[in-house]
Amino acid sequence: MIEGFSRELSEGLAQAHVGAARRKSRLRLIAGGVTLPILRMWDGGLAVEATGAPPVRGLVDIHDGARHVCQCLIVAASEEGGEMRYEFKRATPAADTAPLDFERDADAPRGLLT
Repeated sequence: MIEGFSRELSEGLAQAHVGAARRKSRLRLIAGGVTLPILRMWDGGLAVEATGAPPVRGLVDIHDGARHVCQCLIVAASEEGGEMRYEFKRATPAADTAPLDFERDADAPRGLLT
């Protein structure tokens, strides 16, 4: 259906689609002091707007508003259709507490009363 439109109109529709996705998403990619709004995220990758997006590689943080969601290791990037698509090798969910270095018994007491 888009083939029948003029080039200017199809580019305008693509920009409107990217703008609507940017306004709808609260997810942000933070890498080295640069914050980029995430247009969409899937299992194994994410997409940001291509204009002004620096080539990012390595460890980045993903935030949902002010909440830290996960930390990702970006290994590949490509530009397609006005989007910069980043593929990540791993996505580690953020935790509020440090991991335990021992196994906690299921029936262990939660605290001691004196």
